[in-house]
Amino acid sequence: MKHLSAACIVALLTLTACSTGSGSDPGQKTTLSVFAAASLTEVFDDVAEEFNRTEPDLEVKFSFAGSSDLVSQISEGAPADVIATADESTMNTLNGDDLLAGAPQIFALNTLTLAVPKGNPGNIASSKDFTGKDLVVCAPQVPCGAATEKWAQHNAVALEPVSEENSVTDVLGKVSAGQADAGIVYVTDVARGNGDVEQVALDGADKVINKYPAATVGSSENQEAADEFVSFLKSDEAIELFDAAGFLTP
Repeated sequence: MKHLSAACIVALLTLTACSTGSGSDPGQKTTLSVFAAASLTEVFDDVAEEFNRTEPDLEVKFSFAGSSDLVSQISEGAPADVIATADESTMNTLNGDDLLAGAPQIFALNTLTLAVPKGNPGNIASSKDFTGKDLVVCAPQVPCGAATEKWAQHNAVALEPVSEENSVTDVLGKVSAGQADAGIVYVTDVARGNGDVEQVALDGADKVINKYPAATVGSSENQEAADEFVSFLKSDEAIELFDAAGFLTP
């Protein structure tokens, strides 16, 4: 009887050990870390919600900032699974350094416009009214800043901004707070301005179109799941959300 009890105890201990060392909980979600351009903030929250409906075992966590800042962070080793930038040239920095797991995929497009505070106190009717006004733009190293410079060159406009911001969200924030008479942002930023800003058409803006690429980061420990998220950005469900937010889609 004692021998049987010992055997039972050994079996029980073995079973417990196997259970303890079995690894992660089958019900535990995989968290994807997605670095994304600031101009994607609201729409990506909606995309993640829709993505989670199709992939309930995957949870998306975002880090939003200016694209150049995000690229710098990844280049310096910051852990990320996916990166989505507001233009191709910024993404190409990572691609050229072999820091991506695959070719970037274009999933959305955006154009520039002029945002003015509610009521347009500066009485700005077009890009010809910048003289003597407090204009805020993105810094040249940021995609919206590079696009702004390209637009100014195309239209022979001399820009004299009072400040250059590190993200389009910062430009929008200064305009909505009344700290500037106008700011050059994306058309989608005016849409997400919650009525605090108004849009004034930017002459010749259709000549400058930013293409938004996304890619899986080479150092990602969840590359299969990351690839699924990148692919989802081109799905019918995601396209509908981008369209509703004012983006163009390829």
